[in-house]
Amino acid sequence: MKNDSSYQKIWSTVSSIPIGKVSSYGQIADLSGLPGRARLVGKALGYSPEDRQVPWYRVLRSDGKIAFPAGSEQALKQTGLLQEEGVVVLNNRVKLTEFQWQPDLAELLFKLEY
Repeated sequence: MKNDSSYQKIWSTVSSIPIGKVSSYGQIADLSGLPGRARLVGKALGYSPEDRQVPWYRVLRSDGKIAFPAGSEQALKQTGLLQEEGVVVLNNRVKLTEFQWQPDLAELLFKLEY
């Protein structure tokens, strides 16, 4: 894969999102050291290996919406996985003010890899 190191950074960052929290594609790009690469985050999540168990479903659009069309099989799966973790999903959207991951300095320094 040509972006393998970028993908690794993205998968590692997404894996750091705590249970019950969500992030946006842009936030993951920023925290992965890839500012402005939100689309790359979506692409990387599509290629995440099964054995890594990357919690792709915790990543949403910047407005809190699930990126899949409402009612689609993928959207229903993502909604179910989020609800299992206590995240409220209404009309294919999550209130970011309530559920967005806001990593503190310790998380940024010790968990995330650049």
